[in-house]
Amino acid sequence: MIHLEEFTFNSFQTRCSIVWDSEGNCAFIDPGCISTVEMKELLDTVSRKNLKPVCIMLTHGHFDHILGTAELSRHFGGLPVYMHPADKFTLENNEYFCRCFGTPMPEAFETADICEGSVIEVGNLRFEVIETPGHTVGGVCYLERAEKVLFSGDTLFAGAIGRTDHPGGDYDRIMESIFTKLLHLEGDTKVIPGHGPCSEIATERMTNPFLMPFNEPYEE
Repeated sequence: MIHLEEFTFNSFQTRCSIVWDSEGNCAFIDPGCISTVEMKELLDTVSRKNLKPVCIMLTHGHFDHILGTAELSRHFGGLPVYMHPADKFTLENNEYFCRCFGTPMPEAFETADICEGSVIEVGNLRFEVIETPGHTVGGVCYLERAEKVLFSGDTLFAGAIGRTDHPGGDYDRIMESIFTKLLHLEGDTKVIPGHGPCSEIATERMTNPFLMPFNEPYEE
């Protein structure tokens, strides 16, 4: 069974999630914590629930999703940080983003490569990696198929899609990613995006205006 606690960090209201199994094995997804107060929220949750951190999983390398990654990994003795290797391009371009938005550069960290079909095991949980380029060149989503939970990063939102006007963005690729990789998932799969409210795949198929006129009815 999957357990989940969500946090909203930094001025971009970025979602960070802690997910864990029945034995307390946990992973951090997109730790965008920028302050000591925000980092303390994560660490207090781990302590309070007696969790055992296994890894950090990044949906992509934009600064607002990774600000706390290096510190968090170091705090737990060098947790592996999973990211698609193509998104090293995004890490290298964070200087541009941070300059535009007046945000400090994230501390550098080492990454472990993942690709389409990779499976990250967090105790009894199995997160399948789905490559979804478009918002960034190496963006991915993480699917826990048995639990019907999808962490969609900045690829798919409730009623929206990720922006593609930053370096590495590509509108055609994000649309292909969504239509070929995500919308065929079971309709009751929960979508947990990098910002904003959660949704379900069936709801996005039927109502997401950015996916018109290809919306489909709910599954029977």
